[in-house]
Amino acid sequence: MQTTPLDIEHEFRAILAPDSIRAATAADAVCGVQPRLVLEPSNEQQLAAALRLANDANLAVVPRGGGTKLSWGNPPSRADVILSTSRLDKIIEHPWADLTVSVEAGCTIEKLQSALAQHGQRLALDPLWPEHATLGGVLSTNDSGSLRLRFGSLRDLIIGVTLALPDGTLASSGGKVVKNVAGYDLPKLVTGAFGTLAVITRAVFRLHPLPRNSKTLSISGCNLEEMQRLILTVQDSKLAHTSLQARIAQDAEPVVDILFEGTEAGIAAQEAQLRELARPALATEAQSAVWTTSQELWSSARSGAVAKIATLPSAIARTIETVQRATGSGKTHWKLTMQPTGIGWLRLGGAPENLRAPLSDLRSELEHNGGSLAVFHHPVWMPPLETWGQPGDALPLMRAVKNQFDPKNTLNPGRFVGGI
Repeated sequence: MQTTPLDIEHEFRAILAPDSIRAATAADAVCGVQPRLVLEPSNEQQLAAALRLANDANLAVVPRGGGTKLSWGNPPSRADVILSTSRLDKIIEHPWADLTVSVEAGCTIEKLQSALAQHGQRLALDPLWPEHATLGGVLSTNDSGSLRLRFGSLRDLIIGVTLALPDGTLASSGGKVVKNVAGYDLPKLVTGAFGTLAVITRAVFRLHPLPRNSKTLSISGCNLEEMQRLILTVQDSKLAHTSLQARIAQDAEPVVDILFEGTEAGIAAQEAQLRELARPALATEAQSAVWTTSQELWSSARSGAVAKIATLPSAIARTIETVQRATGSGKTHWKLTMQPTGIGWLRLGGAPENLRAPLSDLRSELEHNGGSLAVFHHPVWMPPLETWGQPGDALPLMRAVKNQFDPKNTLNPGRFVGGI
């Protein structure tokens, strides 16, 4: 007979505080799969011990931070226990003169940024829902926004990590300094692994100064070809822009946004150069709210699907034309935000039965051209569509890494690429 969470509940209670364990409710379901228990350890040692108990009992564990991206990925093949990092929310150390910070995985992005701002610093990261998203969840999903263009992705910002492995081991890698080349690079390995290898308990990040001034400009009055040319021209120029994005909606001309940060004189000089590069398109000052466009695509996601697109930077216009062809039946409507790196968010609206075909067609064409499409949200009644698409030739290596870290398939089973 298979062990259930309730069979070893008394063992969990022996290592956790009385208020750290409860029965799971319908609100704790993961993509429709109902767990039995929710555990909220108070520290790393408790979390590691609880994970070891679950692993020994062959229970499936779903790590959870703020829960903002818990619906991303495939439904888990099993989900017995939710292991929450909500109580691991401390900023452990901020040696501000070294431009680094050590923080527990359950700390929200907003809480961390607020503390760093007191010393004129920031984690140069702008993920979705920063008021609720935790560092551990953002790392696990490798979520990043428009600041990625200037400062790199999370793999460029993280310099150390502590992990709870399924056997209860607490493993650390990296350090507290920006330059560190010793040992196996666990920080980069677990970033974007969707919690399938280990549970992140704390991380160390490199920081950047807060800008003195900032200014956002929006460029309109161009078609797709001109938009593509403008993006590549700006990227090839000597402009020191912080962010760049294109916003495109069905039956509307594209708009390109650009963010400058620095001194007033420096921003003014950059703006003058941009206006010359953008001619004859018009550049006007815009509100900083344009940088939350990707998040706004999710605000109405309940009535549609949301997918993450990846393509070549030189193929952004061609990708948008592919979207137009795939949705040409008139039964759907769409909005898209694209970064110059070729990463974008697509919201496709319409009746659930009309969404699968255009998403499938779009994925096929993107994959044929070396891109990808991952469907991170869709209506319940939409015909099934695998989240990730073709995994490519890296899947055997990914399976081998999974087997090395989690041989009993305890963590997030089935949720990642290829059913890992």
